[in-house]
Amino acid sequence: MCEKEKVSKEQLILEAAEQEFFSKGYAGARTISIAEHAGVTHAMLHYYYRTKEQLFDCVVDKNISQIATTLLSVLGKPDMPLLSRLKESISTHFDLVANNPLLPRFVMNEIMTRPERCTKIYDKLMTQANEIFDKTQVEIDEASKRGEIEWIDARMLFISILSLNIFPFVAYSFAEDIMNNLITDPKTFLEKRKAENINLIMRRITKR
Repeated sequence: MCEKEKVSKEQLILEAAEQEFFSKGYAGARTISIAEHAGVTHAMLHYYYRTKEQLFDCVVDKNISQIATTLLSVLGKPDMPLLSRLKESISTHFDLVANNPLLPRFVMNEIMTRPERCTKIYDKLMTQANEIFDKTQVEIDEASKRGEIEWIDARMLFISILSLNIFPFVAYSFAEDIMNNLITDPKTFLEKRKAENINLIMRRITKR
């Protein structure tokens, strides 16, 4: 098997696994179902990923990496003004969740049903986040002293962004019938919701 074909099959398996885990959680997911959706044999799946746990870890790693790459990397751009970075971070993270609407429910379900996963997810995320948080806090402190913005704890700011961006998708998952009656044009709703989230954060930290 050539290297290109190997990578392709691994990617197909990972994509199928992501959908299986997102929709059914770890306990409900079946590797035989993942193999079928990936178009590979069950034996081939286990050739690339020895265990269900290993495959699950790869899915978690990929998505934690995506979160860090989108939200945190924008915050860490030194050549962009702080407020511009915050706006772009909120927008980029919102779009990530919008493109992966099952991701928030997946993370919440795993935290509730398998608390040990919470520690692993937290450790992976915070390893990448702490340095950026510290640098962002220094910028917030300096901008606040100059009278440019209201002071805020960088970690509280991060939590606010996550909460605002994730809630619409979690609410939709748990109250789909109600949300469908309230929202006639999902695309327009999401664009308005993203803009509102940006405005809320900006109003919180902008000097009046």
